[in-house]
Amino acid sequence: MEKLVFIVDDEPSILRLITHWVKNQWNYKVETFDHGEDMLKNLYKEPDIILLDIMLPDIDGIEILKRVKSRNKQLPVIMLSAQGSVEIALESLRLGAFDYFPKPIDQNRLGPAIKNALQNYELHKRVEELEDNIQKEYSFDNIVSSDQNMQSLFKMISKVLNNDITVLINGESGTGKELVARAIHYNGNRKDEPFIVVNCASIPRELLESELFGHEKGSFTGAHQRKIGKFELAKNGTIFLDEIGEMEMSLQAKILRVIQQKEFDRVGGNEVIPTNARILSATNRDLQQAVENREFREDLYYRLSSFPIVIPPLRERKGDVVILINYFIESFNKKMGMEIKGVTKPALKVLYDYDWPGNVRELENSIERCMILTDSDYIDVSHLPEQLMDDSYVPNINLSGEMFSDSSPIIPFEKLKEEAIKHAVRVTNGNIVEAAKKLRIGRATFYRLLEKYKIEVDRK
Repeated sequence: MEKLVFIVDDEPSILRLITHWVKNQWNYKVETFDHGEDMLKNLYKEPDIILLDIMLPDIDGIEILKRVKSRNKQLPVIMLSAQGSVEIALESLRLGAFDYFPKPIDQNRLGPAIKNALQNYELHKRVEELEDNIQKEYSFDNIVSSDQNMQSLFKMISKVLNNDITVLINGESGTGKELVARAIHYNGNRKDEPFIVVNCASIPRELLESELFGHEKGSFTGAHQRKIGKFELAKNGTIFLDEIGEMEMSLQAKILRVIQQKEFDRVGGNEVIPTNARILSATNRDLQQAVENREFREDLYYRLSSFPIVIPPLRERKGDVVILINYFIESFNKKMGMEIKGVTKPALKVLYDYDWPGNVRELENSIERCMILTDSDYIDVSHLPEQLMDDSYVPNINLSGEMFSDSSPIIPFEKLKEEAIKHAVRVTNGNIVEAAKKLRIGRATFYRLLEKYKIEVDRK
């Protein structure tokens, strides 16, 4: 799109000359003004750069610069002046001018300066657009859920967006703990600051301290230069400690110090570095149990969980399954250039009945796989992963005759499930794979039922 340049100067000859350069030699669109007030009234046209004379008949150019910057801090302004004063030049730059040119103006310098200013402004607008998209993506309105408990959870979280309270997010793998952490950051007053993620389970324990706090050159074998850690990179933003339950005890003590004293030092260093980063953390472990087992510091647990959040697994909010399926289909349609219309009723029943041990992440991956496999407008049962079929398929069994008669007592359904699991374990001599296969359920579901009914397996 053609760039718009505003030129403001009350000397007709200079105005004509600069206009000729900008319009005819450098091919930019131009609007000219000989009064500052007239230019300010036309800022709604959103110029890409302003060439502004300091000495104008109505308003001082420095005052105009202040007004422009109050409306759009990033809009580049190049100041022009016949005075050639160092003090005026410095004042202009201090107030945010992109550059300063004394008169007579050097054409060979002005052209590249305008080009650089326009490139910087375009880059800033792109960054701003990306940041806006991130904030929209991680808005709580865009976290898909119709579950009443989840909606109540979001309302509760909204109370902690703009303060420094530590938040501990609990939930099974795949429930969206990082998504919630990002939503807290990008909807709060730190949204323009960095959001730094550290997965405590994926980094070797001997390297995690350096990753978090950085290290000095020569502090250990292989430390060939200084490294800046994640806390230092977070600055005034947010650091998200994912899977913090996997952090070893010695390092937990250092995290506690950061929370209490708002400071740390690099590995091998003596300099105390202050930090204002907000700490959000997440875990799929029961940290209270870990405290009892002396695997996690009690004092750190209470400091991290000032505001605990528990994200329920997908199997406990089945109403979200259908909504998420439609959301993922729409999302992948855009991403892959497809036009899948939906899911057939038999496939939807399978998807709905499945327990989703991998939660939302597993559902998302399954829908993506199905969309790749299907050649029609709809996802059908034949496109679904096998483990979903194992969990949802129920064979047609004749429950008449000796097993059930009119005189038989009515047995609670839960008891029937329990007895079926016990029977399968006995018949297969404790072979979990075979037992699950015979019952036509997934192994993950079989293990959960064993735990639920407290059935011990004696493998012979």
